[in-house]
Amino acid sequence: MAFEVYDGRPVSDAGRLQREIRVYDMLDALGIVYRRADHPAAMTMEVCRDIDAVLGASMCKNLFLRNRQKTQFYLLMLPADKPFKTKELSAQISASRLSFAEPEFMEAYLGVSPGSVTVLGLMNDTQNRVRLLVDADILDSEYIGCHPCVNTSSLRLRTRDIFDVFVPRVGHDVTRVFLGRDSE
Repeated sequence: MAFEVYDGRPVSDAGRLQREIRVYDMLDALGIVYRRADHPAAMTMEVCRDIDAVLGASMCKNLFLRNRQKTQFYLLMLPADKPFKTKELSAQISASRLSFAEPEFMEAYLGVSPGSVTVLGLMNDTQNRVRLLVDADILDSEYIGCHPCVNTSSLRLRTRDIFDVFVPRVGHDVTRVFLGRDSE
């Protein structure tokens, strides 16, 4: 699959959702430089691998989780090739019975739909209902790839721009977690 890569936002907002345009507005206002690829909806990490190659950044696996009572919500960012083990994460954040949050919570708290979960959605979480959990391997990379609140575009951003500029600007903190790999 061939994708064209662009520097910055689209030339025109025509045909783009407002949630995507708001991401570009915020990134531009913060002076964050990014590269963008437009593509068919990327619903799986396999499709994201093709996008990775074009952008030169690894797309993060972004999981939106909740506790059993639906009172605590988490956005977990981890490398695409790293397995997610609920028990391992639960022990690190002192939360039991984590499961995937329902789409209505994604929309209400992050302003995204399934397949579009992204750290950039935290700009919509003005009441800080979502706790950001980031695997240490993500924080050690130079670039990350993520969606601009829609899964028909992908962005390459400097990791430090996300965690040193964007995340503090939207009023969130980062909780570093250490998730293992399956033995080979």
